[in-house]
Amino acid sequence: MKRIRHSGQSGGFSLVEAIVVAGTLVVLIAVLLPALAASKKKLSRIGCTNNLKQVGLAFRLWSGDNGDKYPMQVSVTNGGTMEFVGSGVVAAHFQVMSNELSTPEILFCREDKRRTPASSFTTNLSNSNLSYFVGVDATEEKPQMFLSGDAYLAVGGKPSKPGLLSLWTNSPVTWAKPLRANHGEGGNIVLADGSVYQGGNARLRELLNDSGMATNRLAMP
Repeated sequence: MKRIRHSGQSGGFSLVEAIVVAGTLVVLIAVLLPALAASKKKLSRIGCTNNLKQVGLAFRLWSGDNGDKYPMQVSVTNGGTMEFVGSGVVAAHFQVMSNELSTPEILFCREDKRRTPASSFTTNLSNSNLSYFVGVDATEEKPQMFLSGDAYLAVGGKPSKPGLLSLWTNSPVTWAKPLRANHGEGGNIVLADGSVYQGGNARLRELLNDSGMATNRLAMP
């Protein structure tokens, strides 16, 4: 019986083939990682858009039960937050809408590394749990005013601080770096009519210019 001779070639990769495969994987990773990062930022911004749509709706629902006024135009004795406007307090404006908002997690962006979600509207809601500002002068009569939005804003390159931020129609406002790290180059703004707009710095300034008021005062967390 004749013996079958096997060739000297093995079934495994040669060194050259292994180097080629490894190089191909490195190239693929280099190409895919930026795309995955961009996709994550886009999803984060969409998540905030959905949150802020609920915030806008909550304001509208609350207004419908309170003489077509937002909490900032109603006194504390009548269930509003008028007396808190000048102080720059943010949480109070959201707390009075707890029934309309249902959960404080709506007020937190999951990619916001500087804050954490609150577990309750009544026990631990503070600036550290809020990713969004409140436009304290927004009214239904001025539908283009800023009502709420992503809280990371900068004016003249300087990031905003907690408290009242006054924006004039020509203010050099931009999205601040922490937001760009989370969302890419754009953010979200809720107008007084409850509509939500996304956009970069140019869109942000356009919305401010079209607000219909010389000044928009924002309570920043």
